[in-house]
Amino acid sequence: MTPRLSVLVPSFRRPDALRRCLAALAVQTRVPDEVVVGVRRDDDATVAVVAAARAGGLPVRAATTDAPGVVAAMQAALNAATGDVIALTDDDARPRAGWTAGLLACLDTAPDVAGAGGRDWQPFERGDAHRVGVVQWFGRLIGSHHLGAGAARDVDVLKGVSCAYRAPLLRAVGFDARLHGTGAQLHWELGVCLPLRRAGWRLVYDPAIAVDHDVAPRHDADLLHRGVFAEAPLVDAVHNETIALLEWRGGVARAVFVAWALLVGTGESPGVAQCVRRLLQGDALAIRRWRATLAGRLAGLATVRRTRRTLAIPTPGAR
Repeated sequence: MTPRLSVLVPSFRRPDALRRCLAALAVQTRVPDEVVVGVRRDDDATVAVVAAARAGGLPVRAATTDAPGVVAAMQAALNAATGDVIALTDDDARPRAGWTAGLLACLDTAPDVAGAGGRDWQPFERGDAHRVGVVQWFGRLIGSHHLGAGAARDVDVLKGVSCAYRAPLLRAVGFDARLHGTGAQLHWELGVCLPLRRAGWRLVYDPAIAVDHDVAPRHDADLLHRGVFAEAPLVDAVHNETIALLEWRGGVARAVFVAWALLVGTGESPGVAQCVRRLLQGDALAIRRWRATLAGRLAGLATVRRTRRTLAIPTPGAR
């Protein structure tokens, strides 16, 4: 039986970008059975774009929420969706014509594949990367989904701009309401992907499944990855990353991650060693970036101690 496909698109005050996204979904080789746009209730411009696309023949509707942030928008859209497979993209992305068909084909390759995803081609960064969507043994996250090249392969993490999941599994995981931030709420994908991986499911990344990602401006504080540094968004992003990575791990592995994160870290989220490196390179923001990262790590540790998600995810053999 052909699966019913829903596409979720969270959107906030980017009507022109959303209009392009919906136009791209309307000309897929496998048109979605429904498109659900997650939107804040007072965002009249976005609701108007949805209504116009529906009048033009696209099976699209809005799912509204009063809460800020992408997590609330996606959860509202997921609650309204009826598909057997749930695909997600961003309002500033334009899925290429074979995107939906490629996602469905990838999910159909094996019964233990819970999710599929692909490359998001960005306007200002080009190149090829073969290590994509991996969490290293000590906890370092390697993304690079926008640079992926080569054959399809298993990964630990898919990127929200180009992915799809079996609906029962996505509903079992949901979107983590503990995440901080009022806009993009960076690293929300970890809270979806890592619990599925821990339960034994596979996630497959195929760079041939592609969207063009225009990387539009954000109308919120989450301006990381938009060439802007601010301490509060970095605190939020590190908090979100920390809770997902801590809950994916246990025992010694968790202790190793905490030690690495605090003592080493990455250039973007530095621990002590990376902070010193940035200082030696003349980075005037090094101390501020380290201080924000430390605050985010400590906040993440506190969240995990205070609240743990209890998820009932079936294992592949139980399906």
